[in-house]
Amino acid sequence: MLAVVHNVTAATRLFDVLPLIATDRRVQVVFSCIGSSAFTDGTVEYLTSREVLVLPWKRALRLPADLAVAASLGGPLHKIRAPIIVLPHGMGYNKYLARKSEIGNRKSEIGSVFGLSAPWLMRRGRVIPAVLALSHTEQLDRLRVSCPPALRVARVLGDTCLDRMVASAPLRESYRQSLGVAASQRLIVVCSTWRAESLYGEDAELIGRLAASLPVDSHRIAVCPHPNTVHGHSRWQFRSWLDDCRRDGVLVLDNGEDWCAAVLAADLVVGDHGSTTAYAAAIGRPVLLAAAPAHTLDPDSPIARLLRTAPRLDPTDDPLAAVERAITEHDPARYADIATASYPGEGAARLRDTMYELLKLQPISPAPTVSVVPAPSVRFTPPRAVWATADLDAGPDELGAVVRRYAAGTTTALAPEDAHLVVDVDGPLTSLLNMADIVVHTHPENADRWIRETLGALPGALLATAREPGGWLIGVAGGPMLRLRTRSVDGPVFASVVHAWLTNGGSVDELPERLVLRAGDQSSSDSRSSTPTARLAKPRSR
Repeated sequence: MLAVVHNVTAATRLFDVLPLIATDRRVQVVFSCIGSSAFTDGTVEYLTSREVLVLPWKRALRLPADLAVAASLGGPLHKIRAPIIVLPHGMGYNKYLARKSEIGNRKSEIGSVFGLSAPWLMRRGRVIPAVLALSHTEQLDRLRVSCPPALRVARVLGDTCLDRMVASAPLRESYRQSLGVAASQRLIVVCSTWRAESLYGEDAELIGRLAASLPVDSHRIAVCPHPNTVHGHSRWQFRSWLDDCRRDGVLVLDNGEDWCAAVLAADLVVGDHGSTTAYAAAIGRPVLLAAAPAHTLDPDSPIARLLRTAPRLDPTDDPLAAVERAITEHDPARYADIATASYPGEGAARLRDTMYELLKLQPISPAPTVSVVPAPSVRFTPPRAVWATADLDAGPDELGAVVRRYAAGTTTALAPEDAHLVVDVDGPLTSLLNMADIVVHTHPENADRWIRETLGALPGALLATAREPGGWLIGVAGGPMLRLRTRSVDGPVFASVVHAWLTNGGSVDELPERLVLRAGDQSSSDSRSSTPTARLAKPRSR
């Protein structure tokens, strides 16, 4: 069996479905890159990393294959001698794409629905696929209009990807914990398809605005870019463009695979007209459209209907208010009548039976085994610099505080009123480091020495705090060292409480012995030890 790979996008869908048949010892699967996509960068490396057998295209064409499987169209598919089954690599066929079509000896650009029109499905009067796999019966109606000859090869097989997501839904908390999302936090997933009309193409700065506007302790942001965007520009270039967002604590899931788990874990998906947004709506997640280019879609397609139904994110809206409104006002029934996939739960069985039929083999087992969506192997990391505000409530024995923190980004323009700047030494911009009010080190070799040297080198900083066994050490510029006994990683948050106390006229000696804080939706309390090395009443001099 020949797996025809157009690009990384198509390859990810092939690896979703090929396990349905690859366990059969009668079947040998080999891969080949057709080379027709504009986004071939990284495709060979993607395949090689999975240790599959990859043949050069010319050699693959000479292969006496019994079946070819492709998850895209375009290129010299017609040269393959084996019967071809063509699968959608997203949620069905929705978009208009230009395709060079031969008219006599002339070539012209024709805008047509990708996957459902003659320029994509036919060559010289012959339908190319032996089987055109469709996810929903509504596609038959559109195919009947756009390419009647292809009706004889069309089969509605359902959607294996959607089935897999639905089956994996009970593991939502597993995915959230794998990503490092706390129970009290909102996970906002930003997804973008490719081309200029996409979310990222129209408003690349949206991710940074969300990072600067959503409190870091109550919200997490993950970005799922389309593989065509990543590989069309190169992974290095795309990551360079998002370096600022990554420093702001945004998790960039650019391997083309973790998007499923992220959507399952999400509290809200901010998207566009891509399939990821549609899958999110299909499994009941709230969606908010940041780009909705209706002219790029077949108006009768499900995604076009989704764009007419889902709420929009106005660039002038307050991002936090818009996000919270989309979550609290979400009604899953809003998308109930939008066609997604026929034969729910049966996609794997129908596709496997079709492949065996074309291979002229009997299935080795009565039902295919479908694996759940794997948990991501990457986790959120804290922002390298945050603006923090602390509202204090002092009592005789304890100091309570509500702390709110926002990613600092690269500019002071979005700094909240009365905020102070907390900067981690692990990769900050020098401009932020030089403005820091509090400097943080999470893994110093010697916390005491690091604090002394750092405060001496950064005269604008009031505090420096470093993690040490059993808690955190906080140094005050020109003052004492304080110790916080805590098992949490909230030392910098407590340092913000101390900073607010001191800048509001309080003294170190007057600090209550117990700190109680709320950061975002998380609350915790920590007491300084009464031992000589930790008593605030008798701090040791620097």
